[in-house]
Amino acid sequence: MKSFFAILALLAAVVSLPAGCGRPDADVAAAQGLAGRIVPGYASKIRFEKLAPAADSTDRFELETVGRKLVVRGNNANSMAVGLNHFLKYYARTSVSWFAGQPVEVPAEMPVVAEKVAHSALLDDRFFLNYCTFGYTMVWWQWRDWERLIDWMALNGVTLPLAITGQEAVWARVWQRLGLTDEQVRSYFTGPAHLPWHRMSNLDYWQSPLPQSWLDAQVELQKRIVARERELNMKPVLPAFAGHVPAELGEIYPEAKISRMSKWGGFEDRYRSHFLDPLDPLFARIQREFLAEQTALFGTDHIYGADPFNEVDPPSWEPEFLARVSRTIYDTMTEADPEAEWLQMTWLFYLDRDKWHDDRIEAFVTAVPQDKMLLLDYYCENTEVWRQTHSYHGQPYFWCYLGNFGGNTMLVGNFDEVSKRIDGVLAEGGNNLRGLGSTLEGLDSNPFMYDYVFERAWDFPVDDDRWFDALADRYLGYEDTGYRRAWDALRKNVYITSSKYGHCPLLNARPTLEGILTGTTDAEIKYDNDELFEVWAKMIDAGDSGRDTYRYWLVNVGRQTLGNLFLPLRDGFTAACRAKDLARMKELRSEMLELAADLETLTAQHGAFSMQKWIDDSRSFGTTPEERDYYEVNGRTLLTTWGDRAQSINDYANRTWSGLVADYYAERWRMFLDAAVGAVEAGRKFDEEAIFNAMADFEKEFAGSTKPLTQTPAGDVCEIVRELYLKYKPES
Repeated sequence: MKSFFAILALLAAVVSLPAGCGRPDADVAAAQGLAGRIVPGYASKIRFEKLAPAADSTDRFELETVGRKLVVRGNNANSMAVGLNHFLKYYARTSVSWFAGQPVEVPAEMPVVAEKVAHSALLDDRFFLNYCTFGYTMVWWQWRDWERLIDWMALNGVTLPLAITGQEAVWARVWQRLGLTDEQVRSYFTGPAHLPWHRMSNLDYWQSPLPQSWLDAQVELQKRIVARERELNMKPVLPAFAGHVPAELGEIYPEAKISRMSKWGGFEDRYRSHFLDPLDPLFARIQREFLAEQTALFGTDHIYGADPFNEVDPPSWEPEFLARVSRTIYDTMTEADPEAEWLQMTWLFYLDRDKWHDDRIEAFVTAVPQDKMLLLDYYCENTEVWRQTHSYHGQPYFWCYLGNFGGNTMLVGNFDEVSKRIDGVLAEGGNNLRGLGSTLEGLDSNPFMYDYVFERAWDFPVDDDRWFDALADRYLGYEDTGYRRAWDALRKNVYITSSKYGHCPLLNARPTLEGILTGTTDAEIKYDNDELFEVWAKMIDAGDSGRDTYRYWLVNVGRQTLGNLFLPLRDGFTAACRAKDLARMKELRSEMLELAADLETLTAQHGAFSMQKWIDDSRSFGTTPEERDYYEVNGRTLLTTWGDRAQSINDYANRTWSGLVADYYAERWRMFLDAAVGAVEAGRKFDEEAIFNAMADFEKEFAGSTKPLTQTPAGDVCEIVRELYLKYKPES
């Protein structure tokens, strides 16, 4: 009886505990939830504990095995996630992809951390994403995809993710409140895949009106995105008003100072954007309305992205005007949110350096109070703008690795140079270096480069040679000398140049007899392709470990190796054409089209390289057959013509994907090669202009079609890869 009353007393005491007592810490719960999603088989064997904050607020974590459990300690959920990822990389020898469709493969028995591990962040923050990523990769993502990416960001210590999903619904409410009709507003927006360039003030009205169902779905998606990001100690960077307005606003407010922006991307005048002078009284009103509406829907962490002049010219280049614009944008932010900080990408200072002179940059960035403007040095592996601008005149900035344009699928990245430059900025970047980041335009073929950049934000004592050995081990699942040598060769011989616009094998470019036809495709490589064949051979010889990461890289390296063969075949065809050697032309035509067919077969062996998935994902947003077709056409357009046949960024978003290879790139080359052979057979001059016009018609038809793609079957990945290697390997 005494024990019964003792239990009652204990229960009463628990019930009477102060609010919060006995409840799990929010950070611990968030980290445990992440572990359950990423490594469910290990989750019950991992205990997360909260570390007391460091005196200097530095993020830090500890790892050790206690009894039969892995203990991960951190000052917050984000640091705990970095600790978990460190364990997965260096003890479990596995890699977590940012794609939900790629599994996390771990040993059946959880490894032991023999000695306690403790590490700290070197910098306050880590930034991730780019406006363009929301078009080139994430436009058709549902919550499953976003959930994995957010987990990946936490595992890599990202603290400031760009979070611009769903803003069109906010703008719709603001513009309608200011007098525009629903039809005017939805027509002002572009199709979903092109919204990043609408948000950057480059483009209006293209492939509109935007369906209401899209607006509604994106609001709900954004609510889940920002909630999870905050749960994992990230501060989502939400948008603010930077001056971009519908042209129709001028009809309602004729006294407003609205000007037309410069032309962009070769689009017709009717798609040009309009800019409201920040000094106009209407500007502050729009800012207040937008931030209030956005905060009501999504909350705020007081950091806002605003980029008024990205790839377009301001109405005036006078430093005084630029300073007034900058200060007014900031002042209107703080009127709506007194705690506001402005995050600005500095791509424009790189791209238009001939216009953004030092006095203009200084005027623009110093007009905002010190430490209230955060600047993203966008393309540091190529050009470090911080070194050209007196470290941005004292304003806080992020050293960022871009690494990808348009979602292009080239193996590219200047690893050793990136390593050296990060060393340099950590040593010389000044006290206003706020963090490291990545501003990639698309997620695809070079994920390890981003793992590396974010690891460098921490005090891990792993040199680059050991880092690559560990990378090879986690892709294969165990240590193999030959596989390690393959990755060492990739690093030293292939990953030696920075990414460029439109990087692609020549197969993906619009056909021409010599050179490259457009400035948005670039087939140049700086290495001997025989070296890449040797890498591919070493990977094949390592043997199938059963890991998805191993098979992914077999296909990924193979598609580049075979893709590089297309250029010398084209050059041989051109020489034969000029010599009117018809037999050789026909022989090379067959070889080129056979190579394209083999690339189609190869890319069909892994789901990460699928045009059909892109189309299926786009159609999944449709609520009616008409909407499903609309989304598919919008998605096809972005990856092919980009806009209409007259605009200038055709093929910018090219990628070597199954379905796109067979039905688009190979067909263009078939048309071109047949026309050239036919001209020589008929004894007439090859009319390249006529075939270009025919190809433009074909491109427009493909982009506007919903015709099913070729479905190339998947087989035994390793067997198919080995067959293709043996078929094309160079003669010794």
